[in-house]
Amino acid sequence: MSHHIATKGLYVSIFAALMVLTAVTVSAAFIDLGAFGFSVALTIALVKATLVILFFMGVRWSSHLTWITVASGFFFLVILLGLTLTDYLTRGWSTIA
Repeated sequence: MSHHIATKGLYVSIFAALMVLTAVTVSAAFIDLGAFGFSVALTIALVKATLVILFFMGVRWSSHLTWITVASGFFFLVILLGLTLTDYLTRGWSTIA
């Protein structure tokens, strides 16, 4: 079985991108984005997680079965976050006084 060999330059550029995204995350934390603050932070976190999974964990060059496994993990993460946010966002809707 042959394996893909990634160059050091690729790893350095992905690391640099992760550092830039970390700086963007810290900068966004100090800016009042209102209701969009959570969405911005979550989007940046998902982009960073995708870079780590694809390149540092080697999923980019893996088989289709690995891709399906990773995709199902993200699918269940979306379900988990969706159900959690549904509970959190509807807490003030109580009609009982």
